[in-house]
Amino acid sequence: MDIENTLKIMLKGTAAHTEKEEIIEKLKSVEKENRPLRIKLGLDPSAPDIHIGHAVVLRKIKQLQDLGHEAIIIIGDFTGMIGDPTGKSKTRKQLTKEQVEENAKTYMEQIFKVLDPKKTTVKFNSEWLGKMTFRDVIDLSCKCTVARMLERDDFKNRYESNQPIAVHEFFYPLMQAYDSVAVKADLELGGTDQTFNILMGRNIQKDFGQEPQITLFMPIIEGLDGVNKMSKSLGNYIGVNEDANTMFEKVMKVPDNLIIRYFELCTDVHPNDIEKIKERLEAGENPRNIKMELAYTITELYHTKQEAENAKEHFITAYTEQKAPEDIPVLTINKDNDIGNAVLDAILTTGKYQSKGEIKRLFAQGAVKYNGEKVTDFKLITELTGDSILQIGKGNFYKLI
Repeated sequence: MDIENTLKIMLKGTAAHTEKEEIIEKLKSVEKENRPLRIKLGLDPSAPDIHIGHAVVLRKIKQLQDLGHEAIIIIGDFTGMIGDPTGKSKTRKQLTKEQVEENAKTYMEQIFKVLDPKKTTVKFNSEWLGKMTFRDVIDLSCKCTVARMLERDDFKNRYESNQPIAVHEFFYPLMQAYDSVAVKADLELGGTDQTFNILMGRNIQKDFGQEPQITLFMPIIEGLDGVNKMSKSLGNYIGVNEDANTMFEKVMKVPDNLIIRYFELCTDVHPNDIEKIKERLEAGENPRNIKMELAYTITELYHTKQEAENAKEHFITAYTEQKAPEDIPVLTINKDNDIGNAVLDAILTTGKYQSKGEIKRLFAQGAVKYNGEKVTDFKLITELTGDSILQIGKGNFYKLI
């Protein structure tokens, strides 16, 4: 094992981690035992649609898999029925077994867009938590004090503001920590919002006579607005299941000051190569050129090389040359209805816009062209020609039929 290189890749982009000396000792230990690191990631299957913000942790695991280590993905089908109260001001609604199973299935389809299936083991924590007796639960609860639980910000804030905390919520971090014992984890990853839970895993492993896992905490990445965390509800996200053209286009909207951050957190580019990209930016190279490389790199991670090439060409044609590409999507309009409203309905079906109100505002702002002419009111579209082309913004073209 090249420990120096492993450490460099492991710590790239991290927000916090176990002391380097302990990480090095762990790497030396598994090398001496001639085995890979057992990397644990727990997934709460309550929100199964993954965007590249969620994938930050998955990308880190994939980088370590490429170095020969193995991932153990724990689907929290048992803990998911409680729900992690992290960041919540009230008790979360419990999921049914059927909801958890359906969400877990969707999760599996998406995580293998990133992880190497040959180096990944998937387990459900009901395998061990569901078999615990009440005595086992009592024994586990002895491992942590109420005072320690109240160190968690969300619990502390709710307690101080007289908001209710159900007893079962205290068991979530204990159960997630016990997962580390069950799989003998060497390393656990998570977002910074999981700090309390993951550190609890270290403590519980010690109580069960295991060597404590090392930890990596990945930052919560900002979305396309450059301010708020990436979120589907805010519309500032890049979904891992989006088509190549949309993905490429969205990455090109990343603010210039986040280019390096996206390279660090959303790609597998080696830290040495990222340093060279930083130098190019500092030397005054046009950020747009480097962002094109970022868009291509991210798109190729989730699509084929050819699809990434096509998406790049599509973007250049649509945004740089301001021409309608040959492969533009087609919107079918029912000409027997009010044409303007039918166009509005069709645009909404593309999924690129949050509401009809947003589309109407784009018209009013002069961001829409119909057959090359600016249209400020959708109601002004009263007829369709044989080759009707609608352009929204700089690069969204649609053929209306």
